Amino acid sequence: EVQLVESGGGLVQAGGSLRLSCAASGVSFDDHAIGWFRQAPGKEREGVCCISSTDGSTYYADSVKGRFTISYDNAKNTVHLQMNSLKPEDTAVYFCAAEVPRRSNFPLLLGLRLLWDYWGQGTQVTVSS
Repeated sequence: EVQLVESGGGLVQAGGSLRLSCAASGVSFDDHAIGWFRQAPGKEREGVCCISSTDGSTYYADSVKGRFTISYDNAKNTVHLQMNSLKPEDTAVYFCAAEVPRRSNFPLLLGLRLLWDYWGQGTQVTVSS
């Protein structure tokens, strides 16, 4: 059974940094896409970024481009999300998701939650002003 477990959330001041991790079990990182989504109170879940296991290519939503970086740690079967220059509007529950195997292009993946096969339970990120 595939399981995704997020960690690393917390409270940080605006301008600060956090690193989230998504640990995968029950699946290897061959031919996958891993993505990060977030959901703020009263809002729809939105795609943040994603990465391909085959070539390491990445894709970011405009709202986080230049501030967030997604990366693989294949030895640990973990995907990290480094978040810098955090803003209060980044406050949300952050979820990781996996598409196994990778079938869709990145813009489509970030826009359609139904394309993803597995989801983690989420980790809270709160950015104070």
